[in-house]
Amino acid sequence: MTARREFTITEEYHYNRQGPVRWIISHIMRYPLLPLAVTLGIFLSNLFYSWVPQLTGQAFDVVIAPQPDAQTLLWIAVGILVLRGLSGLTGLGGAYLVEWLAQLMERDARDELYISLLGKSQTFHSRQRVGDLLARATNDVHQLNLMINPGLNLIVDSTLALLIPFVLIGLLRLELLLVPVMFLVVLIVTVWDYNRRLTPVTEAQREQFGALNASLTETIAGIEVVKAYAQEWQERRKFTAQIRRYRDLFVQEGEIRARYLPLLMFTIARALAFLHSLWLWAQGAITLGEVVAFNGLVSLLDFPTFISIFTFSLVQLGLASAGRILALINTETELDENEAGMRQPIRGEVVFDHVSFAYDGALVLKDISFQAQPGETIAIVGQTGSGKSTLTRLINRIYDVTAGRVLVDGVDVRDWSLEALRSQISTIEQDVFLFSRSIAENIAFGLPTADQQAIERAAREAQAHDFITSFDQGYETEVGERGVTLSGGQRQRIAIARAFLTDPRILILDDSTSAIDSATEDQIQRAMRRISQERTTFIITHRLSQIRWADRILVLRRGQLVDQGTHEELMARCEPYRHIFARYD
Repeated sequence: MTARREFTITEEYHYNRQGPVRWIISHIMRYPLLPLAVTLGIFLSNLFYSWVPQLTGQAFDVVIAPQPDAQTLLWIAVGILVLRGLSGLTGLGGAYLVEWLAQLMERDARDELYISLLGKSQTFHSRQRVGDLLARATNDVHQLNLMINPGLNLIVDSTLALLIPFVLIGLLRLELLLVPVMFLVVLIVTVWDYNRRLTPVTEAQREQFGALNASLTETIAGIEVVKAYAQEWQERRKFTAQIRRYRDLFVQEGEIRARYLPLLMFTIARALAFLHSLWLWAQGAITLGEVVAFNGLVSLLDFPTFISIFTFSLVQLGLASAGRILALINTETELDENEAGMRQPIRGEVVFDHVSFAYDGALVLKDISFQAQPGETIAIVGQTGSGKSTLTRLINRIYDVTAGRVLVDGVDVRDWSLEALRSQISTIEQDVFLFSRSIAENIAFGLPTADQQAIERAAREAQAHDFITSFDQGYETEVGERGVTLSGGQRQRIAIARAFLTDPRILILDDSTSAIDSATEDQIQRAMRRISQERTTFIITHRLSQIRWADRILVLRRGQLVDQGTHEELMARCEPYRHIFARYD
């Protein structure tokens, strides 16, 4: 299944996403030689190891013979030594290869998930809890590693450790298979029942871990609000409740494990197998050495029986994690990158043709129509919640219209290549996001190839150069997560410099100077006026100084365009605008 997305890479390997099991298998089979080599190594290791009891039985027959043959015993001892050595070497090779496969699985799954998240729409990300996304991208992905090794590795190992002794027992004497076959049937039934009861618990564990991580992330991200309202104890109580629910699921898993019957069944089967072999020996059907060899082979079934209680838990956790990861990857995004769409320089003409937009079923914008000519500056005003920011986000397709069309240079934005469209549109918002990188890297984020001279020129235009050079490390100063080491005004000026550097054909300013003092704002506005003459500019602001120099003003009220015109025209005829102006004044 291929989900729609806003971003892809051509080198992406195509996995089968029709279910967690198929997805995991497709990841494993990306490297087909590795699982084959791992299986071969495990098979040879178990074959060599399982052959030792047969040689031990033969040695026992030699020892109890009337005239023991010392040379034969020596060769048997050498054979046992060689088999043990070969078993160790092949086991070591298999262990190395399976760990390699597990690490590749974790790396590829994390890359696939990360690329998928980059390609999701803003609507998708707005609905997600960041902590849960982080839990899936880190802990759930790592759980896939553990599912491969030791999980699936030990399942293959224990399966062969069951089958090979069965074959060797059959080669000794078919009658000896009676008790082992009965045990195998009981083992299959009990393991199936164990997995049936364990599956919902492991799935709940992964979901609860995601909820726990989301709650922790929200609290840490909002720690300033928590402390401002003295809610530390309340948040601690909520987190403790989440922890307890997570703990209870592990207790429930422990109760299921405590009722694991195969270990008891194996003890009974081993006693019955011993009695059966002695009975056959008493009947003269087998030798005493074959009794020893048979019981030695039966004892090898102990490891796969014991380890199954551990391995199936890891596999169930891995499948639950794979399901959570795949749920994100397969989620259809509302937008498509339209890679084959229009790619050409934008002139800057923007037309809204009877545009309506609904978010989660609620109508936000209703039948809006207007036209912005290239190089024109359009101010958008309206009360809080009137749809100003939403309107501008339809231009660069953060959202798609519900009805009508948004045209850029006469072409529907949905017919543009999304990358070509967005690379020529810059947005500066009030809530500026800076990455935990240097100031230079943040300014050059939209144009990574920019040289230092271009970065500094953009910073000077944004009135940011002086405060940047006042830092000890200048443009190489690390700004901390989300730019916490900078003031609000400094962050906004860096964001403005970032927009200036990309030289966009359409510039969107969403209250971008709200945290800047008046003197600095005047300087920035002069720079904005200079660059806005060469591009189409949309301004969302409550600053009268910016509203006045707009070529045209759009007045929004409850999602509708009630009027448009110059400041003087609107003051003369538009009551809603006069009301807004009175508030701003």
